[in-house]
Amino acid sequence: MFIRKPKSTYIFLITLFFIIVGLVSCKVARFVYYNFADIGDYKKFPSRSLNNTGQKFSFYQTEKGKFPKNINPDQHGEVPFDQYLEENNTVAFMIIQNDTIQYEKYFQGYNQAAIVPSFSMAKSVTSILIGCAINDGLIKSINEPVTNYIPELRKNGFEKVTLEHLLQMTSGLQFNEGYSNPFGEVATFYYGTNLRKATTELKLKRAPGEAFEYVSGNPQILGLVLERALKTKNITAYLQEKIWQPLGMEYEASWSLDKKNNGLEKTFCCINARARDFAKIGRLYLNKGNWNGQQIVPESWVRQSTKVDTSKGSAWYYQYQWWLPTKNGDFMAAGILGQYIYVNPAKNLIIVRLGKNKGTANWEQTFVNIATGY
Repeated sequence: MFIRKPKSTYIFLITLFFIIVGLVSCKVARFVYYNFADIGDYKKFPSRSLNNTGQKFSFYQTEKGKFPKNINPDQHGEVPFDQYLEENNTVAFMIIQNDTIQYEKYFQGYNQAAIVPSFSMAKSVTSILIGCAINDGLIKSINEPVTNYIPELRKNGFEKVTLEHLLQMTSGLQFNEGYSNPFGEVATFYYGTNLRKATTELKLKRAPGEAFEYVSGNPQILGLVLERALKTKNITAYLQEKIWQPLGMEYEASWSLDKKNNGLEKTFCCINARARDFAKIGRLYLNKGNWNGQQIVPESWVRQSTKVDTSKGSAWYYQYQWWLPTKNGDFMAAGILGQYIYVNPAKNLIIVRLGKNKGTANWEQTFVNIATGY
């Protein structure tokens, strides 16, 4: 005979489960509660603010913008461009050529002032800051071993891992990038509350320089290197000083932290900003690190970060935390839910796409196809 248990029993068991999970791991509890990453995540985590108190930079605008009216995504027929963007869960899309906004549209209740987290586009920004820190003499060289800054990693055999290995994702790091695994390292880094401890406990699974493997542990190690190189200044403050203020960002922004008090920036993800300001990061690299006559980032760093290179185990399509869609000089920052800053220097073109997810679109090919028409 089936006996229905009282509702209070189920409530008790569910409550007990979450208490146990919480005791075992705060990270797992947060994973269960929040489930998977979404573009509202900037509201979930503590953060540090980014501000520009000076002059604001604005792209030119035109009433007769040049952009595709229709698109043929699967070679089986054209669809209206706006429809294609909206059906693939886009919330913001911009096309900028010659400093002029050719197309700017927002979808699904979003607008020009709507905040969207960068997710892994922040990896590219972390790379920019490493280049700035080397130029400022805070970091000596990409050839330095990471243990110069994080001696705690010596116990795990990191003496031969250089900053370049981390930039190129060739460190040989043992790191589970599975976003559906609450016990994996990426969940620890995203939902955990002690990034410094988690970073210093990382291990290697192969010798550095042997193979490319995209894992978020590499840019987070770079984040800890940067924090220690900066000493008394936090990473957000350095981003504000080197990039946010000089580039004349139009809006306030933030960088998510692992915890509220004395938190560390999640340098593998989580800069929370608007489409127009993300576009300015693309403009900076489009102009080889120069901003209206001021060299913000060394040109040599921009060139090295975006050139095809297969030496030392690196993949031609990934350089210094930037993706290379083709071998024709274009490059992009990319985030897991379909956040992109695409730059095509040959066409003097920048594309920003932000979304709730990628939909079914092949965004890399879409950007290349759009660029071909300019």
